[in-house]
Amino acid sequence: MSIKRDVQKQFGKSADSYVNSAIHKEGNDLQKLLDLVSLNGKEQLLDVATGGGHTANAFAPYVKRVTALDLTSEMLAAAEKFILSNGHQNVEFRKGDAENLPFTDEVFDLVTCRIAPHHFPDVNKFIEEVYRVLTPSGQFLLDDNVVPELDEFDLFYNTIEKWRDYSHFRAWKKSEWLRMLEVVGFEIHEWHRFAKTFHFDSWCNRMKLSVEEKGKLADYFLNASQMIKDKFNIVFSGDQVISFQGEAIILRAKKN
Repeated sequence: MSIKRDVQKQFGKSADSYVNSAIHKEGNDLQKLLDLVSLNGKEQLLDVATGGGHTANAFAPYVKRVTALDLTSEMLAAAEKFILSNGHQNVEFRKGDAENLPFTDEVFDLVTCRIAPHHFPDVNKFIEEVYRVLTPSGQFLLDDNVVPELDEFDLFYNTIEKWRDYSHFRAWKKSEWLRMLEVVGFEIHEWHRFAKTFHFDSWCNRMKLSVEEKGKLADYFLNASQMIKDKFNIVFSGDQVISFQGEAIILRAKKN
């Protein structure tokens, strides 16, 4: 529960910055999510942890109804303002927990979740809940940051994310995602890996990191091994961190 309170506190104060964040608002992954599914306009879609509402907004013109769910009231309010400003009237906004979805069984044809599961303390419970609320043969579209398979890289990435954002729980390895989904009963039909460039200043500022903590985090980058600097493509200018590169996956899974 303390982790979920951290999520609400962190995203409550950062709601507007997430709506306007370029990496969330303009990412090419949004179009890729749309390309992964064939839609007939009759679908009931659930967008879990909607955040700034970007995924719900992207799918709204192509489905019958979108339910945008988030744990944080401020995020829901920001998402509603953003989506309504785009003229979409078929989106419902619900407050709720990704690990305890407030819906009956088998009510959604499609569930989406974008750039959020790394905040969930019990990701297996989240996957079980997605499976439960999907109709037979329903589909799940996942889009989230992941870590490389090597433990040293895993530790570095999850350390910097937790340092920057105390509501971060864990970015999972690609192999972990595949296993967790298949164990529940999903069949993975398609997945893609893509690189993500993070600009250090905006990445820190989005979470309102103090100048002192930002400096300490920059030192952590500077003191990393050369192998880590190469793997994450860290760009420096003197002792300043300019950018680094992470990775994410998009996948489409079907309920058996």
